[in-house]
Amino acid sequence: MFDIFLLSLVAAANASLLAAVTVMLFLPDPKRLLLGYLAGGLLTSLTIGFLIVFVVHDASSTETARNTVSPSIDIALGAISLLVAYVLRAGHDQRLRERRRAGKPEVEKGPSKVEQLLGRGSARVTFALGVVLTLPGVAYLAALRDLQKLDYGAGVEILVILGFNAMLLILLEVPLVGYFVAPERTVVEVQRFRAWLTRRGRAMAVGAFAVIGVLLLIRGVIGYLT
Repeated sequence: MFDIFLLSLVAAANASLLAAVTVMLFLPDPKRLLLGYLAGGLLTSLTIGFLIVFVVHDASSTETARNTVSPSIDIALGAISLLVAYVLRAGHDQRLRERRRAGKPEVEKGPSKVEQLLGRGSARVTFALGVVLTLPGVAYLAALRDLQKLDYGAGVEILVILGFNAMLLILLEVPLVGYFVAPERTVVEVQRFRAWLTRRGRAMAVGAFAVIGVLLLIRGVIGYLT
């Protein structure tokens, strides 16, 4: 269970979500926009989580399938995590963006497509963005695999998935609560946290993905040997 909680912390470190929250906080009626995004995000994330645990798990519930598929998934997810850590640590993603910019004429950078959509100030748009952008990452898939291995009852599994998703979208939930309590202070704190994440976010992401990758690979190898 501790592994699932650790993975939820990793999944919560979502720079894209934080950027979207920051934009919504400066638009008219941010409470309505945040609620729309939260509803869309939960719809996608919970649906995928329940499908994986209660449909995919039931479809491959034999002991043979568990012994074969589970280690393979652990190794695959571990390899992906290490690859992401390597790309972030070496800065390959930054160099790729620089090469793309070098091949294009210098133009003033405008708002991204997501920022343009958010700028419409529509709760329907933020709901749609929440549905599209809240897709399961490596940490979420690994947590669902851990949950399947624990063999809890259906009620406990539902509570764990709900708890994980609450942590997954905490960057959205905290400002939403703060908007009801202290809206002006919430905007300032989100901006401050975003600046801190810009300075330290890459190093934290590298460490988190590396640790998760190693743990998953070790567990996958042990699963094959046993």
